[in-house]
Amino acid sequence: MTEPTSTFTSSYERRLKVVEDVLTGRTELGDKAARDVAVHVLRALDHIPERVR
Repeated sequence: MTEPTSTFTSSYERRLKVVEDVLTGRTELGDKAARDVAVHVLRALDHIPERVR
């Protein structure tokens, strides 16, 4: 039996990739540093109450 070609990507991982891409495209951060900062950015954004966003 063949494996499916697409894999599941969580919404968090998609959001993380967007932030990571922005950071690597607009700063001189390397991939690892951009991912680390992206994790912190998303963590901060996720703690803002919905009614404030």
